[in-house]
Amino acid sequence: MDHINQPARRDFLKGSAAVGGGLALGFYLPGASKVAEAQAATHSPNAWVKIGTDNSVTIMCARSEMGQDVYTSLTMLVAEELEVDVNKVKVEFAPPAEVYINALLGGQITGGSTSVRDGWEKLRKAGASARMMLVNAAAQQWGVDAGQCKAAGGSITGPGGKKVTYGQVAEAASKLEVPKDVPLKPVSEFKQVGNKAQKRLDTPAKVAGTATFGIDVRVPNMLYAAVAMPPMIGGKVASFNDARAKNMPGVKAVVQYSRGVAVVADSYWQAKKAKDLLQITWDEGPNANNDMGKVWGGLKEAASQPGAVFREAGDADSAMKGAAKVYEATYELPFLSHSPMEPMNTVADVRADGATIITPTQFQQLVPFVVAGATGLKPEQINVITTFLGGGFGRRVEVDYTIDAAEISKAVGAPVKMVWSREDDLTHDSYRPGGIYTARMGVDAAGKPVAYTYHGTSPSISSRLFPSIVKDGIDPFAVEAIDNFPYAVANHKLTYQMHDAGITPGYWRGVSHNLNCYVVEGFIDEVAHALGKDPIQYRIDNLEYEGEKHKWSGLSAGIAVGGRMKTVLEQVRGKSGWGKKLPEGRGMGVAVMEGYNTVMAAVVELSVTKNYDVIVDKVTYVVDAGPVIHPDQGSAQMESCTIYGLSACLFGEITVKNGGVEQMNFDQYRVVRMNETPKSIDITWLPAAKDQPPGGLGEPATAVVQAAVGNAIFSATGIRVRRMPFTPENIKGAMA
Repeated sequence: MDHINQPARRDFLKGSAAVGGGLALGFYLPGASKVAEAQAATHSPNAWVKIGTDNSVTIMCARSEMGQDVYTSLTMLVAEELEVDVNKVKVEFAPPAEVYINALLGGQITGGSTSVRDGWEKLRKAGASARMMLVNAAAQQWGVDAGQCKAAGGSITGPGGKKVTYGQVAEAASKLEVPKDVPLKPVSEFKQVGNKAQKRLDTPAKVAGTATFGIDVRVPNMLYAAVAMPPMIGGKVASFNDARAKNMPGVKAVVQYSRGVAVVADSYWQAKKAKDLLQITWDEGPNANNDMGKVWGGLKEAASQPGAVFREAGDADSAMKGAAKVYEATYELPFLSHSPMEPMNTVADVRADGATIITPTQFQQLVPFVVAGATGLKPEQINVITTFLGGGFGRRVEVDYTIDAAEISKAVGAPVKMVWSREDDLTHDSYRPGGIYTARMGVDAAGKPVAYTYHGTSPSISSRLFPSIVKDGIDPFAVEAIDNFPYAVANHKLTYQMHDAGITPGYWRGVSHNLNCYVVEGFIDEVAHALGKDPIQYRIDNLEYEGEKHKWSGLSAGIAVGGRMKTVLEQVRGKSGWGKKLPEGRGMGVAVMEGYNTVMAAVVELSVTKNYDVIVDKVTYVVDAGPVIHPDQGSAQMESCTIYGLSACLFGEITVKNGGVEQMNFDQYRVVRMNETPKSIDITWLPAAKDQPPGGLGEPATAVVQAAVGNAIFSATGIRVRRMPFTPENIKGAMA
């Protein structure tokens, strides 16, 4: 997710609660003004920093922490310019407020590998502005020029040995005018950002078990809810018999809510056991008879439509007819579940005069509005508290589960913790869309591409969640990693066909980069091998190098990133040992992609057994991501993407039967286990060029590694597998 336009954003935000303290600085959002008073004994030079009279410093984290380390990385950006030791600050999750909007997404959302990219300048400005205000306050107190004062380590020193702590001047600073011109440190002067030895700030609490995830929340007089939801997508309750359930020990109530039936009890297990005794008749809805035969049949029929053109140059059809050789391939990619380790849950306390919602969410800003719609309250009456997230991957951009909890709490008149079971979570997810993709390339006698067409067919996530951004049949998130097609082909035509398959689509880690990168990189690999060319060199020889003055963009159709791709490909070739002789059944595959303003190349080395099981031994990355805020965690993100991507391409597939999802738990929806992880994940970070902003790291490797695995399987076996996942059945099926 790179950008979502929300034309009515200000109306949407009108009722959101203001938070923090002091002044909300103008560069965060035009027109943002004063926010609510800070808590007692703290003062806020701006909405991101609170300073206590005891000299404590609290930095607000406006993005959700789901393992990707915004808790530390974003705090480092503020602390660097504020001149405080990041290890000595406190961190709080910011509540919904206009000042905390993610400018790259148009809302207070965590996703799209945008957290650091969005915060890179504005969080440093927040720290620098707060520091300048503190220095100015001290200078006024001493009657000296601010240029004679210096801030460091949470204190300000002045002429004649004068010294005050930040806490001693925080109140006066919060009343000063916000500086309009805020100079920032050059990257070369950073002391904390980029520090390889920096430890995560949330690790001590997580190790000690004191970090609060949604599933850990306890509030006074809290009850627990277990839910029964329709087994078929789009179903609803027709009737139910709760005679046995409501007489179980500890049960307080059985209530019907908009999605299903909930049992509320003194403990979760009491609620769950009673829920299992409910007798429910379901209205199966419009998808009652849906199965994978119909799903793929519908996608294939839709794929025969011409689709909408999202990028075109020259005359691809004529050039294709004149090509010396034409290659074509069709790929089928499955539906996937998010499957975070922490299933959906929320604590809701809905009362007549307001509500408190405590939840692990990626979209704090939306919660007050959907809960208001579900309860009849006003958005400003709803307090949202964000916890740590036990994984998100895009699933928690949606807030359906907070609505469930609010409805149940309102019905019973008490605070309720609603917890989904693993089975609930897997069968009521919003799934990474499956799709059918066909690529054709015409080459001249020397093997140079002269024509290229691409046709993708899949469900549209945005048409369900953000319909205003879908224009002329194009969902911008459905064409990621193909709208910036990196190869130089003068005549090309790229099209997309939207199709509703009856399976709820949702944003999934890397979104459609995973789909399109696999096809683009799998197909260029096929053509290279068919021509007898080295796959890395063929890529380098055919990259688009025009327009390199725009090299930091890489986000719009036609913007070339060829120079950056050439560099990462050349380096990964050397670092991976590309071209070395391998034993039978072993192969190496490569892939390259620009996504989220990061360019990376990967080489996967793997083995395929005689039973066609795939064993990934080594993954080598070279990454051009600009300045890396927290290098150790940057590497952890790459490793996380690798494991998540391997789980998807080796095992992942969601299927439906009789309108419902068949996979109920991890025995049926496999993820990579510890003994199946690569023995080596080697990552090389390219140094940032001058003025290069940071790229995103939370998602791109998920796509790149899957494409490289597919190409490595061909290298090992000579079998081109065009259908994921790469199971023994699909590999053997590709031999036909």
